[in-house]
Amino acid sequence: MQHGGDLSAAMERFGGAPDGWLDLSTGINPHAYPLPDLSSPDIWARLPGQAEMDHLLTQARQVYRVPDHLGLVAAGGTQALISLLPHVLPEGDVALAVPTYPSHAHAWSRAGRTPSELSSVYALPADARIVIVVNPNNPDGRLVDVKSLLEIARTLKDRGGYLVLDEAFAEVIPGSSILPHITDEPIVVLRSFGKFFGLAGLRLGFLAGPKEITSQVSANLDSWCVSGPALLVGTAALADTAWQTSMARQLSDEMADLTICLAENMLTVFGGTPLYALAATRDAAGLHTALAHQHIWTRIFDYAPTWIRIGLPGSKENMERLSTALAQALKAA
Repeated sequence: MQHGGDLSAAMERFGGAPDGWLDLSTGINPHAYPLPDLSSPDIWARLPGQAEMDHLLTQARQVYRVPDHLGLVAAGGTQALISLLPHVLPEGDVALAVPTYPSHAHAWSRAGRTPSELSSVYALPADARIVIVVNPNNPDGRLVDVKSLLEIARTLKDRGGYLVLDEAFAEVIPGSSILPHITDEPIVVLRSFGKFFGLAGLRLGFLAGPKEITSQVSANLDSWCVSGPALLVGTAALADTAWQTSMARQLSDEMADLTICLAENMLTVFGGTPLYALAATRDAAGLHTALAHQHIWTRIFDYAPTWIRIGLPGSKENMERLSTALAQALKAA
């Protein structure tokens, strides 16, 4: 399974050094949260403590508006949490809203529970007990409204099942999170830290849900599952609501500029979030390769030959570089 953000394959095929590439293959904020001082040897030498974990979870509960009756656990990235879900959720058929982030299907398939593909969440299979929805969706930004999600969860409750929501990009879509609206519905919610805060390498993620589920997840996580530096940085970033508000506005403005840039270069943007644009072109693979020859890395999808996903360039200079590269690629096509 391939993810965005790994330039090794790009450099092997097209040459260049990492600092010469413009990596637009991810949905990660190009403006990382400013790191606090991590120079103290104690931060690196001492094992993470429970007090630091409690502080992190308190901040996350406030920012993500997790109701008090739900449990909340942290781990070294949502990937670790995704892998545990097939082992803590009830037996039964699994349905996954597609197309979407492929790690969900891989995790359930590894556990011997290959999901059926769900093209519309408004028509649930009669036998599905577990339904997985990435909301907002990756790569197309598809958004299912909170009311509909609650209705799905209530249907699954009658079947003894659960709704799993991956809200990795919810920070940039105000009002999209279901967390403040959950009462007694069987809903498990994944939240990613690294994408919005631009610190994906920190590896930090959260899972909120009924306490009988979060307690099982917690029991399956290894000791010190979040590093000391990650606890410190995560707590500081989550507490900085002023930065979060300002950054959300900035990302929306920059996505508007990217949308204009793509439209000026004959690309039709039809989906995405303020962190990435999904555009259509006749030959996405050809455009992807042409940009790679200019050391600009994008994301394409084998199931959709006309789709190309492009992340935020992060600066005026990088936007101009992308625009020039697109113009050259289209001229050569």
